[in-house]
Amino acid sequence: MAVGTPSRALRPYTCSSCARSLKLRSRKFATAASPDIYDVVCVGGGPTGLSLLTALRSSKATSHLRLALVESQDLDRARKWDLPPDQYSNRASSLTPSSQFFLSKIGAWPHVDTSRVQPYHHMRVWDGLSSTARIAFDSPAPEPAIAHMTENQNLTRALLARLESLEPITIFDKTSVANINLGSQPSSPASEDTSLDLSSYPHVTLSSDHTVATRLLVGADGINGPVRTFAGIRTRGWDYDRHGVVATLRLPSDFSHDPGNSRGVTAYQRFLPTGPIALLALPGSYASLVWTATSTQAAKLKSLSTEDFLAMVNAAFRLSVVDLDYMFALSSGQFDELQWRESVSSSTSKEASGDIPQAVEGVQNNSIASFPLRLRHASSYTTHRTALVGDAAHTIHPLAGQGLNMGLGDSRSLASAIEYAVIHGADIGNEMNCLDKYNSEMWMGNNRMLGAVDKLHWLYSVKNGPVIPLRGLGLRAVDALGEWGVKRWVMRQAGAL
Repeated sequence: MAVGTPSRALRPYTCSSCARSLKLRSRKFATAASPDIYDVVCVGGGPTGLSLLTALRSSKATSHLRLALVESQDLDRARKWDLPPDQYSNRASSLTPSSQFFLSKIGAWPHVDTSRVQPYHHMRVWDGLSSTARIAFDSPAPEPAIAHMTENQNLTRALLARLESLEPITIFDKTSVANINLGSQPSSPASEDTSLDLSSYPHVTLSSDHTVATRLLVGADGINGPVRTFAGIRTRGWDYDRHGVVATLRLPSDFSHDPGNSRGVTAYQRFLPTGPIALLALPGSYASLVWTATSTQAAKLKSLSTEDFLAMVNAAFRLSVVDLDYMFALSSGQFDELQWRESVSSSTSKEASGDIPQAVEGVQNNSIASFPLRLRHASSYTTHRTALVGDAAHTIHPLAGQGLNMGLGDSRSLASAIEYAVIHGADIGNEMNCLDKYNSEMWMGNNRMLGAVDKLHWLYSVKNGPVIPLRGLGLRAVDALGEWGVKRWVMRQAGAL
């Protein structure tokens, strides 16, 4: 455990828009005389929480703040995470250029193991109910990659390494939150500064029976975390009655990721009535699978033999929806069924042209898993002295790959709001002086992204009727208007987070 050091004395800052020097002494931050009082306590040590703390430590304006992290998992496992080059975690994410820029700005990207990162410059998306409705996204050579695929653990380890290269913070790992409430002015010797009114500070009681008070409590603790419950912030949303099936797949040995080979840096996504199936390139001959399926289909996929599971994955990119439904109805023998159906189909020519991915040949042991899909959005990201980031604030369907990017965007914005408040001598836990800036910047933009992805899910869930040709027409139109920047606009919207 890294033990936090006392806050340094703060110098007054002079704001160019103000006629006077703002003396920050009036806003007394935590001192060595009150070791259980912090400026920021973050509950949740995933990439979102770690990126927030790293951003605060790496900024000159906020580097003096007394920070603490509460994480239920053992962070030593994250620090020592190291898989061999022929194994990849099944929880990988697609980082947009904006997210990568943020990670570089806070000094975390140099700690990422780039041998386990795969940029891709092309994406092929098509409608499973239409043979002609498809769209191609291509990043021009001078432009950055559309996104970079990396394992979440690779990013977590990098953020921890960067954070621990800076001035230490207090880390309570292998520790859960037992209770959170508003405290009263303590009489213990640990708080000798009686001029500091703690009655409005959140007091977090940990499973170790240790209690910490904080000027600002941040919830990066997921959809059902205790911080949002304490804050009394409601959420709206619904469950999709769908599961995301993930796995790490192996492609043919001659599958190359040479940037000169467009196939090697291409992501593929096909919209099926149950939801999209996506194949996202990883380094070497590997790829990450994310397949939105019904709960029944997800259970069937996880119960199949390796040979039949791979046949279902290949069928989902090649066969008609009717054929795929038939194969789901089989108790076994999907491999033989696919071989027969492919012998009378044109998928081989499509594969050669790069319109569909090459057939997968293997699946990494124990990498097949599933998780329920849902939409949730908090009515607000902040209350007095409390802020939510990442999945604690919003949960999104994975079809656009924006979940982690939205969380990193939250961290960037909240760190910026805290930095602004410190520079101007404001209370970092006050809504009007600090937190409203974060809430107003992120809530509406995230709400638009949540709404757009949700509408896409329902639009492509329709199996018949006039919607089918209309959505196909729209997809073809956007693809045809690429030279006028329509596709470029869509790509920028996805990468702007």
